[in-house]
Amino acid sequence: MGIQIGRPIQPLVKAWDSYAAIAWVFAGLWLFLLCVLAFGWRLGGIGLIDETEPLFAEAARQMTVTGDWITPYFNEATRFDKPPLIYWLMAIAYETLGVHEWSARLPSALSACAIVVAGFVTLRYFGFPHPAGVPNEQSHPLSVQSLPATVNRQLWLSAWIGAGIMAFTPEIIAWARTGVSDMLLTGCMGLALLCFFWGYVHNQQPGTQRNWYLGFFVWSALAVLTKGPVGIVLPVLIIGAFVGFTNTWRSLWREVPWLWGSLLFLLISVPWYVLVIQANGEDYIDSFFGYHNLERFTEAVNDHSAPWFFYFIVTLVGFFPWSVHLPVAIARLRFWKLAEWRNQPRTAHLSVFLLIWFAVIFGFFTIAATKLPSYLLPAMPATAMLMGQFWSHQVLGIVRSPRSTSRAVLVSHWIFVVLAIAFAGVIFRAPWLIVDKSIPNLVDVTRHAIAIPVGVAVWLGMAIAASILILMRKGRWIWGVQIVGFAMFLILSILPFIDTLDAIRQYPIRAVAETILEERQPNEPVVMVGFNKPSIVFYSQQPVTFWSLPRQAINRIRREYERQNPDLDSILIVGQSRKIRETEIPETLYTVLNEVDAYSVVRLPLPLPKTLEAPKQEEE
Repeated sequence: MGIQIGRPIQPLVKAWDSYAAIAWVFAGLWLFLLCVLAFGWRLGGIGLIDETEPLFAEAARQMTVTGDWITPYFNEATRFDKPPLIYWLMAIAYETLGVHEWSARLPSALSACAIVVAGFVTLRYFGFPHPAGVPNEQSHPLSVQSLPATVNRQLWLSAWIGAGIMAFTPEIIAWARTGVSDMLLTGCMGLALLCFFWGYVHNQQPGTQRNWYLGFFVWSALAVLTKGPVGIVLPVLIIGAFVGFTNTWRSLWREVPWLWGSLLFLLISVPWYVLVIQANGEDYIDSFFGYHNLERFTEAVNDHSAPWFFYFIVTLVGFFPWSVHLPVAIARLRFWKLAEWRNQPRTAHLSVFLLIWFAVIFGFFTIAATKLPSYLLPAMPATAMLMGQFWSHQVLGIVRSPRSTSRAVLVSHWIFVVLAIAFAGVIFRAPWLIVDKSIPNLVDVTRHAIAIPVGVAVWLGMAIAASILILMRKGRWIWGVQIVGFAMFLILSILPFIDTLDAIRQYPIRAVAETILEERQPNEPVVMVGFNKPSIVFYSQQPVTFWSLPRQAINRIRREYERQNPDLDSILIVGQSRKIRETEIPETLYTVLNEVDAYSVVRLPLPLPKTLEAPKQEEE
């Protein structure tokens, strides 16, 4: 059953079919709007979020200060967690735009924009929701204008919806707005895989095909420079599974320029690893390859363990609201019909390629011992593109779905309504669900935030609108409710609520850091007691010593400062006021330089009185 187009818009539809240039102008405006709202709007509106983001931002800043672009440093110590590409891009942004939060997050935001645009273009040419209507193997892969108008519209619709879903996927938005390496990895890996697919479908044009395959090697090398071996291991596993599924390994063995591609890959990815190993030796090898790669896969590091079903929950929440329709979107592909898929032209294989892309990443990190929500992020572009094809098929319906599939789709619509109402309830209870021991009044502040009732209203409105569409038998338009509703939720609820959290959680840290920057005397040490807030290092632009146990402060001051540097006149101590009091250093000994909410900055003269006794120590 096809969509019924009313007379008033028939001329517009015909114009859209006839004038490709105009269609692409509107597509460009759509992509610009999506990227600005999802990734650019108030990108630098809040400070760096402890604990991880400042580690990346400060390591990049250190590169601009020291001029050492080989070995990353944080707080005067080497930081071997990640390869340098994210640091390099942040540092370039600092040098050109200035050192601030916007520059630190710009590489992540641009990576998200790149994969949204690439996904749109790929769906525009190969996003056939169903193999029916796909050009035969001898057709030029880009000859979509020669297709029937209905198929051509379906390609456009797949692209528009897929890009909208990708831009407003919660997990993509979260990491696109955070200055860490996860979104950069997702962008590089996603572009590598899409380059491979474009090469795969250009099998009748060897020259063009070769260039696309070389693009795969380039982007894979950049992925390795972003997060290490996983940047090539995952793409190889995905492509290997896809080639096995389509039984095209013999032809691809001849088509792919393995020699030149491998040389290009090594030329881009290897030199930095050689240089950093030369500079740091076994320390780097043991830390990066041993701890941050091998051990993370075989053991749960930093207590990041989770049950086997962890990534089912991550998919449901991180891809919500689209995740409720994902099982139906996958089942309708009938991927178990191997013979049918292998008989289709290559241009019809995007759906199964995207499914394998998602499944391999999902399975790989399910097996891994260390589990984090961000590990599934590289799979999200594939799921968004799959959903673009699914909704395009629902709207235009060139090929009738089996009755069982139609019933399953209807059930998924109602599940969305139920979960939207439930999510409204979660938002209402959100202030009571957020726990931060450093902010005792967190619940009282956040529960009065206007963003909470606005968020509740948005999701209840989405549930009502979806229910009306279902009852009117127009459930195929729910995707529009979801995209518009989630955009409103982001702009009117999420971002304002994050502003509130930033004001009570991170602003005091920035304020005391500014005090340190203004008050610190030459060579005066800075100590933070009670807990570790890396953002204090970035904003104060000073090395900071972190002591987790305040009751050890007196002994550590005598051991690490008075004995080793007897000429030292004073130290600065920063932390929550109650943590400073837990040191049991008499308040008469130090001067309070600034107090912001629960935090204080004090100057403690040295040496300490010999009569001052340290409290009973705790185990570090």
